[in-house]
Amino acid sequence: MKPTVLILCTGNSCRSHLAEGILRAAANDLVDVQSAGSKPAGYVHPLAMRVMKEIGIDISGHHSKHLSEFLEQPIETVITVCGNADQACPMFPGHVNRYHWGFDDPAKAEGAEEEKLAVFRRVRDEIRMVFEAYAAGRKDQAGRTSHIDSEAVRQKVREGYGKIAGSGGSCCGPAPTCCGSTPTASEDLAKHIGYSSEELAALPEGANMGLSCGNPNALASLQAGEAVLDLGAGGGFDVFIAGKKVGPTGRAIGVDMTAEMLEKARKNIAAYRERTGLDNVEFRLGEIEHLPLADASVDVVISNCVINLSPDKPQVWREIARVLKPGGRVAVSDLALLKPLPAAIVESVEALVGCVAGAVLASETERMAKEAGLGDIVLKAKSGYIDGMVDWQDPLYQKIITNLAAGAKPSDYVTSLEITARKESLNLGSNVAPRRGGCCG
Repeated sequence: MKPTVLILCTGNSCRSHLAEGILRAAANDLVDVQSAGSKPAGYVHPLAMRVMKEIGIDISGHHSKHLSEFLEQPIETVITVCGNADQACPMFPGHVNRYHWGFDDPAKAEGAEEEKLAVFRRVRDEIRMVFEAYAAGRKDQAGRTSHIDSEAVRQKVREGYGKIAGSGGSCCGPAPTCCGSTPTASEDLAKHIGYSSEELAALPEGANMGLSCGNPNALASLQAGEAVLDLGAGGGFDVFIAGKKVGPTGRAIGVDMTAEMLEKARKNIAAYRERTGLDNVEFRLGEIEHLPLADASVDVVISNCVINLSPDKPQVWREIARVLKPGGRVAVSDLALLKPLPAAIVESVEALVGCVAGAVLASETERMAKEAGLGDIVLKAKSGYIDGMVDWQDPLYQKIITNLAAGAKPSDYVTSLEITARKESLNLGSNVAPRRGGCCG
């Protein structure tokens, strides 16, 4: 069954029907497009039908519908198109994707018929530009993910990282690192992306597995007494570093869905206690889309090259917002795309486990964080990380190069991305608890 995209406008007579017709024409193979309103006008505006017919789209069979018709149906995405929808839009239940793209109301145009038609055409063309771009984005996303379902993605990641943890080996070859080619390369990589020699020397043996693409601990500016959560903790690399920073009155919690990684991290706790004298870290089994933590329970969420692996990234960001305390902050290092990858790379399981095939455009990351209820979002691309991997002749990146166009390099497509954000003190996020969320927020 295709996911449903519901387009809302109060009267459901002009703008929502223009958008419905345009999106249905552009992406009918991917989504079921519907439209409705909180106060249906009872008809589709004849000038709306007329200007749509001019571009070869027939909406004469549409009718004005009430929002209540869709309240019991599963809706994936709600898009509001009224100019004042962010103030006047009706409430919509459930956790759905939400967009608000406001357009002028052509029904309010005055003057002769040709003057009114000019306004309808302008609004139609504005809607067409936005919704055809949205359809193109969905097609691109479908092209990159349709070959594998969400649970299959998780299982392949579990298997890949389970092998890394169990063998002390690499996702790219026989060495104990994912992104380097020798044990020394793990340490070299960590120093290259900002970890100090002192931090690395204090780690339990084997905690640094070369799985990083940045230094979220440095971004987080952790303070004594804070509770910090690491998504995708692996062998405990960032958790142990965070534990030292938050001290005896703080807490560092790692979540990982791979049992082998969790076992490795928990075994490392004894060495961490012995070296630091601290007993302030723990590791929990769980998926980052469904975090095993209470609402508003941590001060900081960090993650290092893991969110890109998730098949449901919007849900990850909603969970981040849920577990953060009001005013809490996010510090994430991840891989992101500057432009879409060639299909041959996306279809490579090795590239997925190596954190490349699952990456999305940087602009998508910002959108997902914002829609989850986070603010003060800052993105900083660091392409030098990718160039470094090529310089070190990393096996994964060498295989990627073979699938690129002549003269292209991985850093033309992929970047290491630093992401910082904050949960507004009065904004509980879009997934804090079951509630009726605004369709316009």
